[in-house]
Amino acid sequence: MNLRQLRYFCEIVSAGSVAQAAAGLYIAPTAVSMQLTQLESELGGELFDRTHRPMRLTPLGLHFYPRAKELIASAARLKEETQGIAAGQHGWLAIGFARSAMFSFLPRAIRFFKQKFPDIQLELLPLQSEQQPPALLSGRVHVGVSRFLGGYDRVDGLHYADITHEPFVAALPRSHPLSRKRSIRALELDQTPYIVYPRIPQSHYAEDVSALLHEAGASPSVKHYADEIHIALGMVASGLGYCLVGQSVREGSRDDVAFIPLADIRKAANIVAVTKASEASKIVTSFVDALTRANNSFLSDSS
Repeated sequence: MNLRQLRYFCEIVSAGSVAQAAAGLYIAPTAVSMQLTQLESELGGELFDRTHRPMRLTPLGLHFYPRAKELIASAARLKEETQGIAAGQHGWLAIGFARSAMFSFLPRAIRFFKQKFPDIQLELLPLQSEQQPPALLSGRVHVGVSRFLGGYDRVDGLHYADITHEPFVAALPRSHPLSRKRSIRALELDQTPYIVYPRIPQSHYAEDVSALLHEAGASPSVKHYADEIHIALGMVASGLGYCLVGQSVREGSRDDVAFIPLADIRKAANIVAVTKASEASKIVTSFVDALTRANNSFLSDSS
């Protein structure tokens, strides 16, 4: 049984006879008749009662007809979707991202991308930067949006594209005395408990950020730990302490937290788009371009 036989069969049902079906298909009636005979032989019974004009479906034909139409429609959809993927217009894109990226340019990048590719299905997976390489190499995600502090190890088989460099700010409870200052020095935070995040064994990002405070002469008093940035900010809002975040976190964030620039911490986090080195998908390339465009737009609005 093949799609040609199914199409010929459905055309006969619509036309009422083999001759009319052949005329609609612009082929010889003998070709249509032969395909119908082969189909009925394979199915083990007649699909039409040939004693009537126009031809009527047998009980077997009545059972087979709607299912044949469904298969033809599915095949047409499959062809359209596959052609769309080949042309970069349809498909699926999985994005692994460091959670802090959702505060800034990532939502903009998604909007820009969807304007160009409205039929692409997106899957968003929060993954720490260290968790992204295995997911990329296995094909679980197509693009990683990673955050690194200082140098980082590049994994073989992956391509790294710099998106931006982001300074740090201190996230403080809105009621904190330092929250009214235009900028502060790291040492001024020593009287406030420090909230460490993310508390994930395979990530050294929390240690790198804490090292920034020590390099600036501060002695952070670690009192609390958080698994990820949203929890850390919730703890800050509750008055439990402070944490360091990228300055983009200020945008669209909670109004019970103040974000104060740090005068003596100059190092910035590197935001990087990571893809497989062998990736040639137009969809993936377009999303990386959207990340760059979104970051430029974000910086323009923030200036």
